[in-house]
Amino acid sequence: MDKNKRFVVTINRELGSGGRTVGEKLAKRLGVAFYDKAIIKALEEKYHLTVGELEKLKGQKKNWWSDFMRVVSVGNAFVIEPYYETPLSKDQEFPTTEEIFRTEREILRDIAEQESCVITGRCAFRVLGDFPNHLSILIHAPMEQRIQRVMRKKGLSREKVEKIIDQVDKMRENYVTHYTGTSRYDARNYDIVLSMEGLTEDDAVDVIMEYIAKSE
Repeated sequence: MDKNKRFVVTINRELGSGGRTVGEKLAKRLGVAFYDKAIIKALEEKYHLTVGELEKLKGQKKNWWSDFMRVVSVGNAFVIEPYYETPLSKDQEFPTTEEIFRTEREILRDIAEQESCVITGRCAFRVLGDFPNHLSILIHAPMEQRIQRVMRKKGLSREKVEKIIDQVDKMRENYVTHYTGTSRYDARNYDIVLSMEGLTEDDAVDVIMEYIAKSE
């Protein structure tokens, strides 16, 4: 990846691995914007978007991108991870409709075409897989490390955290498999597969930045 040209970094991560924080820190180190699903959600909710409505909005509004950036600055204040406290029902396995997925796909591609950025989640590794100057990363961690991180951050019991991690892992794998036809754990989807075992988020950013420097 050449950071002197427009680029996109996509990060897929396990719950409790610290991958989202790594994404934020990496974006700051690279001096680019950071996007996650909460920001995409804020945009969808503001405009009640479908693919057709998104195209209409872009065609009618000259200030589309400035409007988008205002939504992003609002969305950043409300970033929420989906910590489920009850078992997933059949209906929860695919909470995103096909239309919403197509809309999110178009939003992600618009973002990557407009500016250099770091994006976590939303199948971005696959949606943007054909983009030039794209770096794809998977961040994972040992289960005990994930459990301890979520317990510490959320103040929940070990039993509840174990159930949450199991639920979210299944939901995310179902989501990726359903919409991309591949597993999020397939290493062939990524340029970097990074284990957080023994690493801080800053250590992980250092590893990624070293890889970028060597690949330029």
